[in-house]
Amino acid sequence: MYDVIIIGGGPGGYVSGIRASQLGLKVCILEKNKPGGTCLNVGCIPTKSIIHQAGIFKSGNALRELGVEVNINGFDYANVINIAQKAVKKLVSGVEFLLKKNKVELIKQAGMIISKNTVLLEDGKEIQGKNIIIATGSIPIQLPGFEFDEKQVLSSTGLLLLEKLPKSLIILGAGAIGCEFAYTMNAFGVEVHLVEMFDHILPFEDSETVAVVTKSFKKKGINVCTGTSAVSLRKFKKSVTVSVAEKDGPQKKLKAEKVVCVFGRSANTENIGLENLGIKTKNRCIPVGDYFETEVRGIFAIGDVISSPQLAHLASKEGEIAVEYISGQRPQPRIDHNEVVSAIYCEPQIASFGLREDKAKEKGIKYKKASFPYAGLGKAVATDKSEGLVKVLFDPETRKILGAHIAGSHATELIHELLLAKTAELCPENIADMIHAHPTVSEGIMECMKAVDGQAIHI
Repeated sequence: MYDVIIIGGGPGGYVSGIRASQLGLKVCILEKNKPGGTCLNVGCIPTKSIIHQAGIFKSGNALRELGVEVNINGFDYANVINIAQKAVKKLVSGVEFLLKKNKVELIKQAGMIISKNTVLLEDGKEIQGKNIIIATGSIPIQLPGFEFDEKQVLSSTGLLLLEKLPKSLIILGAGAIGCEFAYTMNAFGVEVHLVEMFDHILPFEDSETVAVVTKSFKKKGINVCTGTSAVSLRKFKKSVTVSVAEKDGPQKKLKAEKVVCVFGRSANTENIGLENLGIKTKNRCIPVGDYFETEVRGIFAIGDVISSPQLAHLASKEGEIAVEYISGQRPQPRIDHNEVVSAIYCEPQIASFGLREDKAKEKGIKYKKASFPYAGLGKAVATDKSEGLVKVLFDPETRKILGAHIAGSHATELIHELLLAKTAELCPENIADMIHAHPTVSEGIMECMKAVDGQAIHI
């Protein structure tokens, strides 16, 4: 009998498995596909490779400014996908090595829970476990009339597997996935239409930082349509037409070679045996209590199958907490989502955590804010990366950080200095007084904290 059976080998599942083994537990992971889940195989990792290559492709413009003749006639987008897949393959092998090194048994089958301690494998074999962790992730949401055929109407997975660029593309949904795709496709010369039903792209991010990205996208030639809903879709032999409408406005048609629908992702909780345990989902998500345990003792759920933000790094932490609890430790029972970073890797990047200004106003929370533009940073100007700003919200009485939002180059790396400051309960002056190397983009954080008391130097 296993101490822990983990169903799903994504960032939540495989990290749980390794941590469980470190704690002396006998553990196995059920994963029908390659370990690493959506994130490693058809999500976070391949997209970052493609984004990196898009930046290299665009650097041809900078070379031309230096007088270098750049000829892209031999460019083949299939090579971009091949390079991304090499990175994926290397990292999958790395995960397999780590599982083996830590004596975590990887069973390459799907499983269905048939009782509290029993999982049925695809081959008909039953395995027993004292505890079960459900980490089956999520799947792309399909809406009626916009179903994927992966030829003209693509999911995020379908777009990542394309080996030939479309001449034009409509992206329905301007969340993190949609904006990253908009940036990369535009960088490779594709005509891009980005459609979002909310009033601004990246609707769950701070509006001021999002404005930086929106301005940059429009400058790059991306057709950004906000406050706009997709009404219907028609497929033709070599094109797709999407009828869209602004709020209370007339319909208009957008035409492109292909359309990608990124309306979000839904918890993958079907056909895993929840009904055999009497567990009922809410909006497809599994309800959990402290330590991510469900209403059935010994059954846990982590990652995209619960109602927490769908982030790989969050799933990993949830898994660690669950197995530490199983092992007899008493870790933190829950995670403060105000201390979880959101990271979006288009260019300019966006990263954030904690309180947003619109939510503060909505809830009547007292706050003050300070910001500093990238244009005031020598490093940003010298490297032609002056689009952006650092913004911090803080409590006017305690001066503790309530939230932080960065748009600009390296935002997804810089955000962690501010998160560390928040978790350590530091005040703005603690960071403002810390000497930052010059020239660096991180000086923007120092200057922003100086701006709290009107002491910013370079603005």
